[in-house]
Amino acid sequence: MLHVVLVAPEIPQNTGNVGRMCALSGSRLHLIHPLGFKITDRQLKRAGMDYWRSLDVHEYTDWKTFRASAEAPSRLWLFTTKAEKSFWDVSFADGDGLVFGNEGSGVPDWLHEELRDRRIKIPQSNPALRSLNLSTAAGIATYEALRQIKFPPL
Repeated sequence: MLHVVLVAPEIPQNTGNVGRMCALSGSRLHLIHPLGFKITDRQLKRAGMDYWRSLDVHEYTDWKTFRASAEAPSRLWLFTTKAEKSFWDVSFADGDGLVFGNEGSGVPDWLHEELRDRRIKIPQSNPALRSLNLSTAAGIATYEALRQIKFPPL
């Protein structure tokens, strides 16, 4: 199983879309507080639709609580535009966690430092543009990792 980790997401529609993708792909979603919305927000449920009931989702008060959890993956990959290494140059494994920062500011510097050896990016042809949408990036990353680990089997 893959793990998708959202650190302090701010936009409910993005989290709803990521949740829907996780439910469909059999991935576990980890939400690290603070969230910029309530899980009961209409926009979140609308984006996730009825898939939210099928979602394996875990919430944590902070990063430290997440890392100490038995549910958390041991190997984490931080997706960031600040990385040098492409996610195409990584060998993902079953059980990996794909970490994404929030829409406004990404992840804090201390988290970049903690995961400095596992920072990767999704290449983009125009470096003048900031980044992909959070839910788009999570979808691209999740399905590339699933392709590599050949899960689910066809």
